[in-house]
Amino acid sequence: MTPHDTAHSGFETVVDALDYPMFVVTTTDGTRRAGCLIGFAAQCSISPPRFMVWLSKRNHTFQVATGASTVAVHRLDASATGLAELFGSHTGFDTDKFTRCRWRPGPGGVPLLEDCPGWFAGEILSRHDTGDHLGLLLRPIAATTATELGPQLGFRAVRDLPPGNEP
Repeated sequence: MTPHDTAHSGFETVVDALDYPMFVVTTTDGTRRAGCLIGFAAQCSISPPRFMVWLSKRNHTFQVATGASTVAVHRLDASATGLAELFGSHTGFDTDKFTRCRWRPGPGGVPLLEDCPGWFAGEILSRHDTGDHLGLLLRPIAATTATELGPQLGFRAVRDLPPGNEP
């Protein structure tokens, strides 16, 4: 086994043990709406506040986000497994997910999920090619006023969902 193989194997061991928080990202390009379940996301600056989300390049939401200026990031509570399944196991290429959930228009027309009390909308400041995912650097422009959020939904709770888009 080469040092590269050992590093790859060790990396896989470490990341397999993580329980990433899960989010639903929604957006619009003015014509189409889209949304998907994501596990790659993080706050990346405190002052000024910045957040980064990564979208799979195979995803319908990725295609819509290329023409979008704003996205909404919805924090999923542990009880939101139905939304996780809807936005993670169905593809916008053939399903209008928004006919299957409650939502309202937010900043720039971005869909806000009514059953997700924890959300913020962010202006896309820049896009970053990071491999099979595209990173969107966000500047928060609007957010929920909810003060109490339930326990967070983690990756381990949804890891067995069939993907809406094949990797």
